[in-house]
Amino acid sequence: MTKLRFEELNLSEEILNAVKDMGFEEASPIQSEAIPHILAGKDIIGQAQTGTGKTAAFAIPVIEKIDTSSKNLQALILCPTRELVIQVSQEFRKLLKYKENIFVTPVYGGQPIDRQLSALRKGTQIIIGTPGRTMDHIKRGSIRMNSVHTVVLDEADEMLDMGFREDMEFIIKDTSEERQTILFSATMADDILSLTKKYQNDPVIVNVTHKKLSKPNIQQVYFEIQEKNKPEALARLLDIHNVKLALVFCNTKSQVDNLVDVLKTRGYFADALHGDMSQNHRDRVMNGFRNGTVEILVATDVAGRGIDVNNVEAVFNYDLPRDEEDYIHRIGRTGRAGKAGIAFTFIVGKQIYNLKRIERNNGIQINRQKLPTIDELETTRLNTFATNIQECIEKGHLSKYVNQIEFLMGEEYTALDIAASLLKMAMEKENESFDPHVNLDEPGREERKGSPRGGGFGNRGGFGNRGGFGRNENSGRRNNFGRREDSNDRPRRDESGSFSRREDSNDRPRRDGRGFRASEKREDGAPQSPERNKPFFTPSEKREKTFVDRNKPSRSKGKGKPNDSGKKPFKK
Repeated sequence: MTKLRFEELNLSEEILNAVKDMGFEEASPIQSEAIPHILAGKDIIGQAQTGTGKTAAFAIPVIEKIDTSSKNLQALILCPTRELVIQVSQEFRKLLKYKENIFVTPVYGGQPIDRQLSALRKGTQIIIGTPGRTMDHIKRGSIRMNSVHTVVLDEADEMLDMGFREDMEFIIKDTSEERQTILFSATMADDILSLTKKYQNDPVIVNVTHKKLSKPNIQQVYFEIQEKNKPEALARLLDIHNVKLALVFCNTKSQVDNLVDVLKTRGYFADALHGDMSQNHRDRVMNGFRNGTVEILVATDVAGRGIDVNNVEAVFNYDLPRDEEDYIHRIGRTGRAGKAGIAFTFIVGKQIYNLKRIERNNGIQINRQKLPTIDELETTRLNTFATNIQECIEKGHLSKYVNQIEFLMGEEYTALDIAASLLKMAMEKENESFDPHVNLDEPGREERKGSPRGGGFGNRGGFGNRGGFGRNENSGRRNNFGRREDSNDRPRRDESGSFSRREDSNDRPRRDGRGFRASEKREDGAPQSPERNKPFFTPSEKREKTFVDRNKPSRSKGKGKPNDSGKKPFKK
């Protein structure tokens, strides 16, 4: 599948600079195939899964075709959900970093329509919206489609499944017949084909769905972690597997540089390899990697293509690649010349769906594992130390050190005590680079019930990790109000088995059964209103008091006869 560098796509300098700031060196397959056709004004049908870079595949040419001298609406992008509308809008804003006088307005339900109307009145060339809200604006007259020359249907199959066909047709019919219609879909169902026949003119089909790739003979595992814990996870895996030569792949050049700095701080011999480096610099790095002076090479996919080293023991997918072929190319850098190889992949959040797609499409199995703990690392190091000690004894030349040990033994220490102390000192020094407080058992998203379903929404849409009062082994319990109850705050039982108050509970004002503090009671013990110095009655007490007052003998006018006022007695 052909992949081009962005410089080969005849793009403006502003777009190239924006793409460079985003950290990408080359276009993905869908971008390489679709962008030239869209720039040429052709209708296309793009078939690609979520997470393959198809948003930029239509966003870049749409931006390039905008006439900045006009504030009329020129391009409309329809998306099935408001989450996808927001995500596509963010992608447009990144690509417009160096472009001027181009305005993008997202319109979707759930947002105050007055805010959208205000933005539309100011003038906008690109609208990204859901079908329902876009149709509402057209009926209001706040969106006029007569000047639109490009219509994009992103994830058209999802919009049809959600029942938006009539809305989509209403919107498209309101545009000029000379428009350019761009359609992206993960599947080509009959509904999609009928839509393309009705509203597209001789479309070009761009299909970058999976092709069966050769199955590599490499052990493959993955770990679900949080983004912030990736450096700690990488360091632990390097140490527990005692990796001498490793390749680490990142998706962006900035991520490569940042990770190399972190690894060097932890004491690893690491170096970077990406497209911003001069050829002489790259040659020096590769020579160091081949002769072993560079133990960990951190690279992007473009730079990693030319790596041909047979002794690579492990490959780390620090970032999951956007393209399936890149995954296969990455892990193929290990396990060469008949040697064993292992590939580790870090998964964050909904990337698990993309990984499952790679498994399914290529007939491979990637097993989930748990990251090693500090205790497991220490056990591995102890075994390594034991092996090194045996080798050192066999080499000899220890007389100087034997004399020092004999001196210490004369101070009433045994050889076993001395050896254990030396080993402890060495182990503590090795463990200094690891953070024992990092909980690597926490996945990159909420625990799923059951295995993830294939397909899914990839990295798009959804709300990610939602709130909630979940718990883990370190979080303590939560009460009905979502407040965390630490173990030290829980009530304890005394010897009789009843719950006792905390030691500091005497400092708190006590309340009676009605919730009144002792300071709020009168001297006779009755509760008083905090506002007036008179008894305070609950609603039930008020009713009882009213019943008693109305039925007791009246003392008015000095007469002692009961109910002298002429009122009927109150009946309960």
